[in-house]
Amino acid sequence: MPDTPDPSRRDRDGYVDLRSYAAIGDGRTVALVAQDGGIDWLPLPDLDSLPVFARLLDGAGGGHLALTPAGPWTVQRAYVEGTNVLRSTYTTPTGTVRVTDSMNMGSTGRLPWGELCRLVEGLSGEVEMTWCVAPGSGLGAYAPWAEETRNGAVLRLDAVTLAVRTVDVGDTTFQDREVSGRFRTSEGSEHLLALLSSQGEPLRMPSTRWIRRNVDQTILRWRSWSEQFTYEGRWREEALRAALLLKLLAHEPSGAVAAAATTSLPESPGGGKNWDYRMAWLRDATYSLHCLIALGEFEDVHANVSWLLRVARRSQPDLPVLSRLDGHQPDGLVRHDVPGWRGQGPVVSGNEAAGQLQLGVYGDVFDLVHQYVLDGNVLDVETARFLAGVADRTCDLWQRRDSGMWELPELQHYTSSKMACWQALECAVQLADNGHIPGSVDRWRREAGRVRAWVEENCWSAERGAYVWYPGTTDLDASVLLHAASGFDTGPRMSATIDAVRAELSDGPLVHRYSGAAAEEKAFAACSFWLAAALGAVGRREEGVDQLERTLALGNDVGVWAEMVDPADGSSWGNLPQALSHLSLMAAVLTLGRDG
Repeated sequence: MPDTPDPSRRDRDGYVDLRSYAAIGDGRTVALVAQDGGIDWLPLPDLDSLPVFARLLDGAGGGHLALTPAGPWTVQRAYVEGTNVLRSTYTTPTGTVRVTDSMNMGSTGRLPWGELCRLVEGLSGEVEMTWCVAPGSGLGAYAPWAEETRNGAVLRLDAVTLAVRTVDVGDTTFQDREVSGRFRTSEGSEHLLALLSSQGEPLRMPSTRWIRRNVDQTILRWRSWSEQFTYEGRWREEALRAALLLKLLAHEPSGAVAAAATTSLPESPGGGKNWDYRMAWLRDATYSLHCLIALGEFEDVHANVSWLLRVARRSQPDLPVLSRLDGHQPDGLVRHDVPGWRGQGPVVSGNEAAGQLQLGVYGDVFDLVHQYVLDGNVLDVETARFLAGVADRTCDLWQRRDSGMWELPELQHYTSSKMACWQALECAVQLADNGHIPGSVDRWRREAGRVRAWVEENCWSAERGAYVWYPGTTDLDASVLLHAASGFDTGPRMSATIDAVRAELSDGPLVHRYSGAAAEEKAFAACSFWLAAALGAVGRREEGVDQLERTLALGNDVGVWAEMVDPADGSSWGNLPQALSHLSLMAAVLTLGRDG
């Protein structure tokens, strides 16, 4: 594979390669920090709010929070161990400086206001640093302005109020829509730049001493959460980092898990496939919780399970595909008049997949509930009755065409959707047999047998020697690999399907979603991890280990995975951090790592 382009350098329009970004967050929102110290993405107050910094999608007018050495530099970055607090060490010709970036929490958890702290420490020599807080237009929604008050610099963006608090960062320069400054570090010096925020309410202005204290408090709170991580096998650090990044996508007020922290990042040059992933897919939530249960986490698991079941009951009799973070369905698609990352629009809010029938979610929900009770938990009466109804509904729905896992406009009898219906009914039978749900267990058992027989008769192609995408085609679909782990097939047919996928859909360790996808998008990161896990599930562990190792080598410097990777140069594409990429990594580690 050719060398990856330098992700730290901005082009003339202000954009950087997506591999440049690390993520920090506080349980409500996520900020993306580039290698040059620019914070280019920050929705406030919530992850699905309009962004106050959006240079990620609008190089000229999106806004940013810059903090960087004034001259040439190189950088090494790492998260503080066991946390989502980022440390970047810049080396310059005159000295070395360390920047610690934290979305602060308080002594009792998430703060009732936003508090982003950038702590600068001089390590050696002297380094001249520049900074600038320049809010953008919120994707064209409003016009920001700055003002100097008795209590410091304040910036206003519609209902959002921002305040800048500083310690030893030089004189503050005010302009119409930004504040900036310049200062010099020396060995042992400490400097602080903080951004406080609120929406539609007064803004708390804590002292800089308390803001500094909250950095240490935040590190302790993240480490306390990481202590629940019981997995001790191979690739533990990679799996823990994936779990921590997944935790950033958990919206604490509701219990939802967002699919990604961004919207509208293109899946290939030229744009077009630009989606808003700042919503909660039931599919992603179930995969996430399955991994967290296996890793020993329990507080977030319960909150997320409760959220998922509330959303599911609200939409009965059919299960929803996704919801907003507050649990309600999205209102529709809004297009924003901004250029998009490197001019590759469109830029949108909302998602139109909410109205699709995706049968895979039935298997996902039942598998999650089954794992939840196997972990020693108990269902309430309302949930048990609801799930019995969902099992009955699965018996009726499995024969219908759907949009499949990939949310395609073409309705088909997708193989992985049928396998998921089998999974749902098998889990329902086991839940009923163990007394967790009532219902027509004999019907569910017989219908599960019918689904299996239908798949074996219609979805296996002797010509291809593989399970195909849907009956009547010879095309392949990487999502079928998920059903090695589900238990639908871990025998010769699934093993042969793995070989067919590697032959047609793989490019090195990277895997495309389905036949023909390589012509219109980059490789889907999660598929590479699914391949590794599937190899392990069918007994080909050494091949799975090799696949996992080669895929892990393609991550960025701090372990943040986007949705897609370019096989040609390793560059990142699509929204990030992508929940499905990280939880698929965790699932592969859990499959392959324990015996190692």
